[in-house]
Amino acid sequence: MSDINPLEPWLRGTMTDVNPVIRAVLHALELAREDVLKWCYPLTLEQLNRPVASAAPVSFHLKHIARSLDRLLTYAECRALDEEQFGALRTEKEPASRREALFEELSKALEQSKERLRSLAGVDFGAPRTVGKKQLPTTVGGLLVHIADHTQRHAGQAITTAKIVSSL
Repeated sequence: MSDINPLEPWLRGTMTDVNPVIRAVLHALELAREDVLKWCYPLTLEQLNRPVASAAPVSFHLKHIARSLDRLLTYAECRALDEEQFGALRTEKEPASRREALFEELSKALEQSKERLRSLAGVDFGAPRTVGKKQLPTTVGGLLVHIADHTQRHAGQAITTAKIVSSL
């Protein structure tokens, strides 16, 4: 953990070859990864699965980050979700069965998301897209901003819950 840079990713001058919009999303994902590892990785499986009051457990947030990235990027790529993605969605609230598998899923999703995001660099960010069964309207740019925003939101919720369960 000591190798984590004290500067937030967006201040490190990295990925200057990447479209600035994509770069901002990549930096948001990198910050989420670093913060989640710092605060959530030390937890036991029991702590990861422990809900606090009416708040979802850390394990839910980590699975949700990984799986929602896949879903949101699928919409950005102008594709429909498949049955495997719907199946993964249905199991997000189930407790994690293995601690390492939870973090492996998150790590894999973040790595795959980097490549998928980079491949969107040439796409018109104003191009229309739809989301969900109701085909709600948005754009590629709207999805990209939401990917960064949504990931950060759930990382923050996971970290807050991690701090609470680690103090119990």
